[in-house]
Amino acid sequence: MAPLPTLSLHNVDHQQQYKEIENVLGELKLGDDVYKKVVSVFEEEIDKGLGKRTNPDATIKMFPTYVRSLPNGTENGDFLALDLGGTNFRVLNIHLEGKEVDMKSKIYVVPPDVMTGTGTELFDHIADCIEKFMSENDLLGNSRKIPLGFTFSFPLKQEGLNKARLVTWTKGFTSSGVEGEDVVQLLHEAIQRKGNLNVECVAVINDTVGALMSCAHDDQNCHIGLIIGTGSNTCYMEKLNRVELWDGDNEQPQQVIINTECGAFGDNGCIDFLRTNFDEDIDAESLNPGKQKYEKMISGMYMGEIARRYIEKLASKKLLFKGEISETLKTPNKFYTKYISEIEDKENTEESNFQKTRQVLDEIGIDNVTLEDCRIVQHVCQLVSSRSAYLVSSGIACLINRINRSEVTVAVDGSVYRYHPKFQDLMVEKISQLINNGLKVSTN
Repeated sequence: MAPLPTLSLHNVDHQQQYKEIENVLGELKLGDDVYKKVVSVFEEEIDKGLGKRTNPDATIKMFPTYVRSLPNGTENGDFLALDLGGTNFRVLNIHLEGKEVDMKSKIYVVPPDVMTGTGTELFDHIADCIEKFMSENDLLGNSRKIPLGFTFSFPLKQEGLNKARLVTWTKGFTSSGVEGEDVVQLLHEAIQRKGNLNVECVAVINDTVGALMSCAHDDQNCHIGLIIGTGSNTCYMEKLNRVELWDGDNEQPQQVIINTECGAFGDNGCIDFLRTNFDEDIDAESLNPGKQKYEKMISGMYMGEIARRYIEKLASKKLLFKGEISETLKTPNKFYTKYISEIEDKENTEESNFQKTRQVLDEIGIDNVTLEDCRIVQHVCQLVSSRSAYLVSSGIACLINRINRSEVTVAVDGSVYRYHPKFQDLMVEKISQLINNGLKVSTN
């Protein structure tokens, strides 16, 4: 079992300083017994979410997606796809011919006034962009109705494969008249207002399900989807007999993909045993205090802020930067998560004079730093990212144990996973330690 990141003593004169630093940072170093407890608690919360009687009070809502089967690489045809999950969204034209995939796409901007305007304005904007895309790709005037898949990466309560109601807006969207409404119906109404789009939305999913389905097209062992970026969520294939919430048919296959919405894990206090004072403060000062507590410990929106608070605390105790604190370092959310990836880059070493660390510190108004300062800052970042990766891994390990297949592939996407130089390795290592004997995991 790989050890947790440790600050190596380079100078005996710094022995007391390092001891004090570890006293501050020690709460980020969680033992394997703690992560095993997280696996167990996660399982309990999953069962609550799937139970008809317990679901109303459950924090992990475990929404059935009505997706029952996975692609197997034999699919053929032409499709449109929409991917809405932030200030940019994509329109895609996809041609499938077995394992061969030909894809054209274009990114469009959702202007701030559309994000915060009315639902009609938002969906009319989406329909306008569909029309532009179809025109540019010679798809207008098609006599055959083109099937469209809609990746809508906001919390949804699905009522069918192509029917889902928005639970709540996130990510800065506040478009009125959408929460509680069927987003597919709103899209169809906007398409009808255009009058010239021969398109029908046949399925609506979120980004985690999209990641799972895309990976499963090439890998039949893929049964879990994970997004770890600005936010975080997972989905997985569950047996129908475990889903008391299921209100669809009971034909084969006896399974359904569950959208866990696990970012809310811990909102009922069940993981308070591992939360720090900084975790509590960041939650209290957020736009949605008391909600998405698990997400606030692991995702890209918060990792940089967690690191900033520990770095500022060390500096305030004169254990870093000789006690000097820049205005930027004092400012919440100004130590970006991308800085953690840059500081942990494999080429950012003592041999390179910690050049990337120095660049980051210069950006936040701290100069004349020593090698010791650079080592300590890198150590803070390692502890924050390791805790994030290990907490994500605890949830994934729980799902792998639950699926109980000899080999499972996890489809992973998101900016933290893509850009952090060690996140994948940290995850695979910890998942392998937490899953039951005889099971094997890979990520894609």
